[in-house]
Amino acid sequence: MSTPLLKLWRQLAKEKPPHRELAWMRVRNLIERAIASGDLPPGSALPSERDLSQQLALSRVTVRKAIAGLVADDVLIQRHGAGTFVAGRIVKSFSRLTSFSDDLRARGLDPRSVFLSRGSGEVTPQEAMALSLSPGSKVARLYRLRYAGEQPLAIERTAVPLNLLPDPAQVTHSLYETLDGYGLRPQRALQRLRAVNFDADQARQLDVAVGAAGLLIERRSFLEDGRVVEFTCSWYRGDMYDFVAELSGPDGR
Repeated sequence: MSTPLLKLWRQLAKEKPPHRELAWMRVRNLIERAIASGDLPPGSALPSERDLSQQLALSRVTVRKAIAGLVADDVLIQRHGAGTFVAGRIVKSFSRLTSFSDDLRARGLDPRSVFLSRGSGEVTPQEAMALSLSPGSKVARLYRLRYAGEQPLAIERTAVPLNLLPDPAQVTHSLYETLDGYGLRPQRALQRLRAVNFDADQARQLDVAVGAAGLLIERRSFLEDGRVVEFTCSWYRGDMYDFVAELSGPDGR
């Protein structure tokens, strides 16, 4: 095992573990901390499953479960015959409904937001259509620049029916966590993706060249009762994100 990983493992051994933390969770925590601290930078290889299990004095089944969970969350990538590596880009799945903050935390990154504006107003025609609202209805609006640590990753414009989010100032970080507090966390969503080139303002905000390639995601999120709770347009840096979707044939295979 590399010296930084072994050092982190010894630090974890000195800490009081959370109630009923299982061994595989502790291994996962170790890898996430190593990624967050930079000890395992993007693209770096993990020690082999066998080496990890021997050094940590744990079974290979335990180590395999921790790694499998991080692969499923796109934090790690397994390459047949080559090994397991830290994902070099942020890989976001279209098959799971997660928030920006959820995605980054799963990768050991620190999500944060800079609010460019936050308030409410009368619905626009585009918002009315997306949110299934009548003309004249009120919406809460969030305009944010989303970061991983100090790295700008995305620009987001969000509208939520004002009767579901009466005070947009309550959203200080994660919209989904705020909605969850009201019992209104989205249960499903429809998303549309298209390629874009950033204009001068967007390029300045995201610290990229004017005309750089990006991805625009339009998301409509729904509550369990079918009401639309969110309409968000997100402009992601094309050099930082990969979007993946799992497809199956008509017979499900």
